[in-house]
Amino acid sequence: MTSAVAILPSPQLAALNEAYRKAVARKRLRIALGTVALVAALALAAIGAEVNLKTFFTYLGNFFSYFDRIMKLDDGARVWTNFGEWFWGWRKWLKLLGETLLISYVGTLTGAVLAFLLNFFAAENTSPAPWLRFVVRRLLEFARTVPGIVFALIFVIAFGLGPMAGVLAIAIHSTGALGKLFSEIVENADMKPVEGVRSTGASWVSCMRFAVLPQAIAGYASYALLRFEINVREASVMGFVGAGGIGQELVVAIRKFYYSDVSAILITIVLTVFVIDIATGWLRGRLFGQEAET
Repeated sequence: MTSAVAILPSPQLAALNEAYRKAVARKRLRIALGTVALVAALALAAIGAEVNLKTFFTYLGNFFSYFDRIMKLDDGARVWTNFGEWFWGWRKWLKLLGETLLISYVGTLTGAVLAFLLNFFAAENTSPAPWLRFVVRRLLEFARTVPGIVFALIFVIAFGLGPMAGVLAIAIHSTGALGKLFSEIVENADMKPVEGVRSTGASWVSCMRFAVLPQAIAGYASYALLRFEINVREASVMGFVGAGGIGQELVVAIRKFYYSDVSAILITIVLTVFVIDIATGWLRGRLFGQEAET
């Protein structure tokens, strides 16, 4: 079976072609203007931030030379030629790394619990009152806006050096970050089950428990595991201000120019983060399906 293809008259076809060319030209013009505006904004931002390319390229060699030094032992040999001397303090470093993991775990768990308790008040569709939603959202914004290392420094001043400062800092920052994510999960929940539970005369708490929580629990757990990965890295950095963990040992090695120790500790941290990333990704995949894992 053959079908005929309608051919427009030449005047109409020419008009259509002209309109198409004009549309393409307008689109290209918008793209060009957008690119120019983006480049101009980038240039202005670089000037405002005092980004100096000459200085960057002048001292770029110092960056590579430092990494060259941390890959050498005290006798000048490469670190991989003598693993025993390179990782001479592995027992102490693993102990401190375990402390870092515990700081991350306790801080993440505390933050997740607080975020769980607050997120229903921050969500627009479940908050009992607008004023309460406003207050809780501002508290969560404050908790996640202030960098965790700033909280750690404040708690070190208040409670002294040690893991407690790191746990409190991670807990507060995780509360703000997870509270925002948890409330967004609740706002995307189907409210028909809530209306059904409310029609039975159930309280607000019962509506959250039996109608909203079953829809949101998987997202809660997935985001909490993801936050734990982030907090392991955060806890490593917080040691720079004395908040416990392997970060304290790393900053001592940097300040005392123990170059091979710096590379050994960095590799230990990186490998640990890799393992945790793979493990939590696998766990999310097992619990919530392949989409959560990716």
